[in-house]
Amino acid sequence: MLRDKIRAAWEAPRAPDAPSRVWRDWALVATIAVVGLAELVFRSNLVWPGLSVLFLILVAAATLWRRSAPLLSLLLVWVPMSPVNAYALAVGRYWETPFTFAALLILLYALTRWGSGREILLGIGPVLVASTLGILSEEELLTSELVGGYLVVFATFEIGFIVRAQVRSRVQAIAQTKLEEREQLARELHDTVAHHVSAIAIQAQAGRTLAATNPAAAVDALTTIEEEASRTLVEMRAMVGTLRDGEEAEYRPQPGVADIEGLAEVGGTDVRVDVELTGDLDQLRPAVDTALFRLAQESVTNAIRHARNATRVAIRVTGGDKAVRLTVADDGDSGSAAWPGVDGSDYNAGYNSGYGLIGMRERADLLGGTLQAGPQPERGWTVEAVLPRQGEPA
Repeated sequence: MLRDKIRAAWEAPRAPDAPSRVWRDWALVATIAVVGLAELVFRSNLVWPGLSVLFLILVAAATLWRRSAPLLSLLLVWVPMSPVNAYALAVGRYWETPFTFAALLILLYALTRWGSGREILLGIGPVLVASTLGILSEEELLTSELVGGYLVVFATFEIGFIVRAQVRSRVQAIAQTKLEEREQLARELHDTVAHHVSAIAIQAQAGRTLAATNPAAAVDALTTIEEEASRTLVEMRAMVGTLRDGEEAEYRPQPGVADIEGLAEVGGTDVRVDVELTGDLDQLRPAVDTALFRLAQESVTNAIRHARNATRVAIRVTGGDKAVRLTVADDGDSGSAAWPGVDGSDYNAGYNSGYGLIGMRERADLLGGTLQAGPQPERGWTVEAVLPRQGEPA
């Protein structure tokens, strides 16, 4: 279990959408340089001031790459500090560094805020070694100073983790809102637009039957078709308008089975997502193709959010002659339901994000398929959906 957690932490990707370098970064470098040089000039108790100048330059330069290369920028400063602190400890002299070296904490924060799991684990060691040697080299070492030094280091790391988690939560909340809007749109399409389209189809059949014997009735049928088509067009435009958010609508192909592999690149999480696509997955009806992606996406999102101690989510899509089977399974604790209210009894109270299990079942039902969710025999939960290739509505 511990090995799985370490492996998941090691394989965790970097935080997505790291900002590019802007003028504020250069302002930070200038501030560190100016304040640091002023301190070197006016402080007379500094040991090895030349060495302090060198490290001050390294600290200022490293902050420029703290988001794009968090581990490299941290190692650039913290690794050279270890032999210097070790030498100071050996000769019995405490290296009195400038107060400006507090900027080192920026590099610690950047590592846990933007770095991958591998970078974070590799960066903690050099920081602890350099910090320990620096604290031990003090002339009068007090227990409170030792504990306080470690608390500052770990608190800085923890702040980076907290900010990262908050940003990830906000991104997930935005994605959740989008899913809810898609659910509402899907239901409106089914309840209103589908009604008008059915009326059009019935009137078209009646007009074709009456065209030879009662042309006037056929014209009336065409008039009804025109009215129904106009109302449908208005409602479709209104639905698309709800997704614009004040901007021009961006039209793009709907995601499908081929995009499920992208779910393995979920950022900002310790849970590994594996994807396996087998069988014939070509020439699926567009509605089925999109539904498979949405069902997989929602299943992965909820496994990551609600399955306690989960380290892995496995997605498997198998294409057959008449149907496609989607299976999403996690390895969370057997007592943790990734889908609170799986029977629908406490759905609103226990879980109300995305379009949820109820919405997923409705989507599968509309396409003539089935969806089941429940615990696995040993641990974890499984969501399994079977959709007909042509997705004939029920």
